[in-house]
Amino acid sequence: MSNARCWRRRLVVLAIAMSSLSGCAMVGSEPRVTTVCPPVVEYSRDFRARAADELDLLPEASAIAEMLADYSVMRDQARACR
Repeated sequence: MSNARCWRRRLVVLAIAMSSLSGCAMVGSEPRVTTVCPPVVEYSRDFRARAADELDLLPEASAIAEMLADYSVMRDQARACR
């Protein structure tokens, strides 16, 4: 019984010492995150009209149409990032 009590006290002291030392750390544990906003290419009105006409020629539920919808969302997110 007394031996277990001694080890428990040592563990408590060790835990307190380790938590105290971690408070003195000079460098944060979280890496710095820098945000870089991608450029958004601006298309002319004529080019966008041509793209819309070509999109209309694609079959229903086209994979390309779905990809363009995703691209539209990413463009909106890039604009909001600025």
